[in-house]
This record gives sequence, C-alpha cells and structure tokens, in this order.
Amino acid sequence: MICAQTRVPGVSVSQVARRYDVNANQVFNWLKEPRLAAAAYEEREVVPFLPVEVLDAEPASAPPDAGSQIEVELANGPRLKVQGGFDTDALAALIRKLSA
Repeated sequence: MICAQTRVPGVSVSQVARRYDVNANQVFNWLKEPRLAAAAYEEREVVPFLPVEVLDAEPASAPPDAGSQIEVELANGPRLKVQGGFDTDALAALIRKLSA
C-alpha cells in the first residue's frame, strides 16, 4: 500500500514516508523489491487522496480488554503476537524497530 501511494502523480516518496512514520530510504528499498514492482499495480485503478478533517474527540475511557489480541506479520519475516492489554504507542515503536 505504501509503495502504491508513491506512484500517485504529484506525491513524493518523502511525503508518503512521513505519513506512515517510516524512513524514506526504507520506502526506496521496498520499491526496489521485484514483488512490489510497479507492474503489479499498473492494472489497478489509481485512487486519489481525499481530504481529511481531524476533530477533537474524547479519548476512550474503557480499559484495554484483557482478552484482546493482535497479530502482525512484518514484510521482512518476523511475526509479532500480542495478547492482553497493550500500549499502542509502544507497540508501534516496536514494529518500527523490527521493520528497520
């Protein structure tokens, strides 16, 4: 998805990298991989970006569900499975480190 967004006319790799909080060099490396080649995306219709408005919202007051589970399979191979309550910021930082 990230690689496909870099192929939208007028969008730079740096813009897309910042949007997903990844290093632009990592995105360039992904773009070199044959399985992510442009040909795989050429047959798909290009979807334009839509404007988004972020509204102030009340944070969720419910405690994390002890029975919740998330499983993430990273593109470079590792699989991460987290059960129980977890801090989303810490989990995002861990995923970024494992993806580097």
